[in-house]
Amino acid sequence: MLYFLASLFTEDLSLLDVFKYITFRTGGAILTAFFLSFLVAPPIIKRLKQKQTFGQPIRNLGEVSHLEEKKGTPTMGGIIIIITLFLSSILWANLNNPYIWILLFTTLGFATIGFIDDWKKITKNNPNGISVSLKLTLQIIVSAISAYFITLVTNENLATVLTFPFFKNYIINLGILYIPFAIFVIVGASNAVNLTDGLDGLATGPVMICTIVFMLIAYLVGNSVFATYLQLHYVPGVGEMAIFCGALIGSCMGFLWFNAPPAKIFMGDTGSLSLGGALGAISVATKHELVLAIAGGIFVLEAVSVILQIISFKITGKRIFKMAPIHHHFEKKGWSETTVVFRFWIISMVLGLLALATLKLR
Repeated sequence: MLYFLASLFTEDLSLLDVFKYITFRTGGAILTAFFLSFLVAPPIIKRLKQKQTFGQPIRNLGEVSHLEEKKGTPTMGGIIIIITLFLSSILWANLNNPYIWILLFTTLGFATIGFIDDWKKITKNNPNGISVSLKLTLQIIVSAISAYFITLVTNENLATVLTFPFFKNYIINLGILYIPFAIFVIVGASNAVNLTDGLDGLATGPVMICTIVFMLIAYLVGNSVFATYLQLHYVPGVGEMAIFCGALIGSCMGFLWFNAPPAKIFMGDTGSLSLGGALGAISVATKHELVLAIAGGIFVLEAVSVILQIISFKITGKRIFKMAPIHHHFEKKGWSETTVVFRFWIISMVLGLLALATLKLR
């Protein structure tokens, strides 16, 4: 919106030329989303507390302390993230860019699925929401629509190709198989972030780090000069997604202010599913799907720990971890919640730096 308004007066006020720069608008998106959180969050938290008598239902399989300390804390805090993300993105992004609308659709689609899941948990006062099959079906539908439109607006030479980190010329054209692959990436990212969201701030930190990585990737891949210099595949238009990434970072920063221990609110599936879905869609659009597995290594670790736990128990009757996802395993081993969160954040930072290194090491 500001992009268009500024363009109307640039001839009279040359200072408004700064709105042409993605870097300036990205910074504006970060700050706008962050400060909007302080306006949006308090009334939403108050309202959710009134509506949620018992707060988020907590499974009694984890640490006993969680049942007491977190009892009565409202969920659905993802609403705060979605509102600030949308307002900031619409305010600062070039709304003629189709990638922005695809990302907003994907985020809202997964947020809606998460909202329905959270709502059922609250109304039934049960940690089990909608069925896994229904949730997965809805996720696939949203992801399929998102993946289709991404391939539709992407340069036909890159629309269905898979690129590899560390290799500048090695690509595979998946053809009609690319859509199923993209669906797998988006759905996988969404559920992996959802599994990670088990402790205060545990998912939010790695999401922000991962988004910072892809904010830089989107800007570089969408700039022909930088893409040529770094020997990346130039994808016209994706640079504008840096503004969306900036808004996402600011939204998460604002949410974390209220989610920091002791949390005043949980993001719930409304937040975790939408954040993961957004990251998956961004990686697909930038043609850096495999880099997401590096930058989001914490999410991969959490998901793999659950898969291995299930397989091991079904085959041998024994569990590999004391509890899955793996962050609960470390809690069972005596790590405090804060220790787990901070150490996972540190690991995520290292993985983020490694992901950025793939841009130069080719």
